[in-house]
Order: sequence, then C-alpha cells, then structure tokens
Amino acid sequence: MPAFDFASFFTTENAIAFLTLTLMEVVLGIDNIVFISVLTDKLPTAQQPKARRFGLLLAMGMRILLLLGISAIARATTELFTVFDHPVSARDLIMLAGGLFLIWKATKEIHKKIEKPDEKEQLEKKTPGTMRAVLFQIVIIDLVFSLDSVITAVGMAKSTIVMILAVVISIGVMLAAAESISGFVNRNPTVKMLALAFLILIGVMLVADGLGQHIPKGYIYFAMAFSLGVEMLNMRVRKVQTSKAPETTS
Repeated sequence: MPAFDFASFFTTENAIAFLTLTLMEVVLGIDNIVFISVLTDKLPTAQQPKARRFGLLLAMGMRILLLLGISAIARATTELFTVFDHPVSARDLIMLAGGLFLIWKATKEIHKKIEKPDEKEQLEKKTPGTMRAVLFQIVIIDLVFSLDSVITAVGMAKSTIVMILAVVISIGVMLAAAESISGFVNRNPTVKMLALAFLILIGVMLVADGLGQHIPKGYIYFAMAFSLGVEMLNMRVRKVQTSKAPETTS
C-alpha cells in the first residue's frame, strides 16, 4: 500500500476546495437542521437534544459513506429509463421521493398548527415510540440531502480526503449551532411556520430537480434569507409595541 503523500495533499488547490466545500456544506446544512428541529419538537424535551445530535451524526456518516463509494454515486446519475424524453436516473428518483416527502411532512405540520391548539398538541405528541419514528424520518431526508450534497462536492474537489474533512468540520459547526437554531425556531411560532414553508419550498425544488428542471439553490436561499429578515423585523416591531403598551393604556 503506497504511503500517503502529505506534500501533494497540502496544496493551494486543496485548501481552496476545502474552505469552499466547508462553507457550502454549512449553508446547505441549514435546511437539514430546520427539518430535524421540526421533527424533534415532537419528542419529550429531554430527548430532543439527543435526537438532534444523533440526526446530524447520521447525516455525517451517510455523507462519508457516499464519498467513499464515489463509483456508486457515478452510477446513481446513470440513466435508468426515459419519460417524455427526460432521462431518469436513480438520483432523480431519490430527489423526487425526498421532495414529495418534505412537501407532505411540512404540509401536515402546518395543518396541525392551524387546526390544533398548542396545549393539546403538546399532550398528543409525547407518545411512546416517537423517537424511533423521528429517527426513521431523519434517515430518509438525510439520504436525500446527503446525496445532493455529495454530488455537488464531487464536482468541486478532486480529493476524497478534502471532501470528508469538509463534511466533518461542517457537521461539527452544525452540531454547535443546532441547539440555538432549534430553540429559536421552537420558541417563535411565526418563525416555525416560516421554517415549514421553507421546507415546502425546498421540497418543490427537489421535485423539480427530479423531473429535470434544475432550480439554482441561490434563488431558494436568497428567498429564505429575505423572508427571515422580514420576519425578524416583524418580531422587533411586535417587541417594541408590547413594551410600549402599558404606557399607552395608563
């Protein structure tokens, strides 16, 4: 077995690829954190941090395994059959299934928020066996996000080690931020509703991708950032109005 050549690994090209991939993985991982936050909110409070950490570690393991099987990734983009002149690959089927699953799950959660009071929902969601169901759903969507992320990474870097290091570092960043993001989302009902709407948007993007209609992710993330910025302003306005309310009534 040939020795690892450190001199050829620590190059400017690899350094740029590593920094770019790490940043990309962190940005793309935001939707994963949001989805995990929504799912783990169904668990008892004590189990939520454990489920979030386990979900992100599953995502890391899945991406590393996919990177180690780059030949399988190449086969995933090979045409299986054609529908209306559109070549369909295994990746397309996974994107389509994952997108439909996201749309279904987010729509279901929005319906629950609208139809049920929070107190009743809190009582109903803490049922035995929920942890297993939540982790199963996390695994399903992790597969979709991981496959899309790995295909993008393979196109940006030549070294498998660089890609794996970028994945490990980005998951570490997401693990550090997951509790803060989840807490913020779950403490603010309007932000949680916005997060569910984001998941529908991402699901539509995945379905379109699976049908051969690629939508640049930049448009999606810009729309998400803009909407979140508007909601932050709304939260600030509500806070100011609440603080001034006693003065106006006195």
